[in-house]
Amino acid sequence: MKFEEYLDSLQGKTVAVIGIGVSNRPLIELLAARGVSVTARDRQQRQALGDYAARLEEMGCRLCLGEGYLDGLTEDVIFRTPGMRPDVPELAAAVARGSMLTSEMEVFFEVCPCPILAVTGSDGKTTTTTIIAELLRSAGKTVHLGGNIGHPLLAETGTIRPEDVAVLELSSFQLMTMKRSPHIAVITNLSPNHLDVHKDFAEYIAAKENIFTHQCAQDVAVFNADNSITAQQAERAQGRARLFSRKNEVEDGVFLRDGKIVARHDGQERVVMTREDIRLPGEHNVENYLAAIAAVDGMVSDEQIAAFARSFGGVEHRIELIRTLDGVRWYNDSIASSPSRTIAGLRAFPEKVILIAGGKDKGISYAELGPVVNDHVKLLLLCGATAGVIRQSVEQAENYQGLEIIDVEDYHQAADIARERAAEGDVVILSPASTSFDRFKNFMERGKAFKEVVNALQ
Repeated sequence: MKFEEYLDSLQGKTVAVIGIGVSNRPLIELLAARGVSVTARDRQQRQALGDYAARLEEMGCRLCLGEGYLDGLTEDVIFRTPGMRPDVPELAAAVARGSMLTSEMEVFFEVCPCPILAVTGSDGKTTTTTIIAELLRSAGKTVHLGGNIGHPLLAETGTIRPEDVAVLELSSFQLMTMKRSPHIAVITNLSPNHLDVHKDFAEYIAAKENIFTHQCAQDVAVFNADNSITAQQAERAQGRARLFSRKNEVEDGVFLRDGKIVARHDGQERVVMTREDIRLPGEHNVENYLAAIAAVDGMVSDEQIAAFARSFGGVEHRIELIRTLDGVRWYNDSIASSPSRTIAGLRAFPEKVILIAGGKDKGISYAELGPVVNDHVKLLLLCGATAGVIRQSVEQAENYQGLEIIDVEDYHQAADIARERAAEGDVVILSPASTSFDRFKNFMERGKAFKEVVNALQ
């Protein structure tokens, strides 16, 4: 269905948009401008929205705010915010009455006029998505970046041309109810995550699989051969399955061999670039490049890939170098909202680091984190709700040798202690292994707050 046809199909219908955050505002404004009867629903009180509430009403929107924001949910079409489960009682009751439940991303898949390339996984999504988008741009493509990165694309669909490419980062929440899959799908890896929202790990995996289960024979899905779950998923691919591996050679895909990144297909192989071409630190970033190359193979030249890798310094909040102060390097890895992400960050450095960690607990195990912290950390500073479980994972690990652990109130205290204890050549890194929602709206706000503290150090 074309974009204009979809908008026309909403005429005469009532539409509810749940969530008035930044990601849904372009959609609400687009529908209102087209004369669609829109009810914007949000748990926030009116004062939290500021002048925007009045602006929406001026556009003809009805507002339903506060604790009862889902009361009277009878609209014909309901746009779910990604963080809301589709089976909450109010949504389930509305669907039972005949309402159509959808989302901004689901409709985008339906109306997007150009090929879609999408990335999901537990770790590495944003960096891999960014690498893919920038590689395609270097090859002359017009790229529309969206999903969990960039900005909402549905309201801009009218400006997208068939020869363009949409590159998306997709979360498990966005994928839960997806009935379409991208032309090229990438799963970076899978490990327990977001179990505070998903019923269990099986549901989380099932949501992620929607990125490839609706593909056709002409589509491509890229899987991590080094991850047991994604390696098994490759066997169920609907189209062409490509693998990437840092540890072993693969028949169709991209792998690392003797420090060289090799692409192989139909028995033919070539060296794309070397491991040393990658400016980003850490083996996990090698994996991010392997995944990205497997996805764009044939669309971007090897020379363009190598040139980009030599210049790309990374994405904000992902092992981001904040500053070097008296020979001590300070890093912001606020994106690390899970133990596996922090583990990858710690392994990116050859030396032992001073680690600042802790945040909100999302119901996952921290057992795997403890041994790695003991091997890679010289001083551990903990704050937030998960401080206790992280400390327990470290102290109960078999390789615990009395690592010094200090509980701190906030990042100011953590930075002061790290500043006092760090010597020239040391690394201090914020890598929380937990979500930010105990004290911050998101990992970006958390990272910015930490950067402000570090940049203020004298």
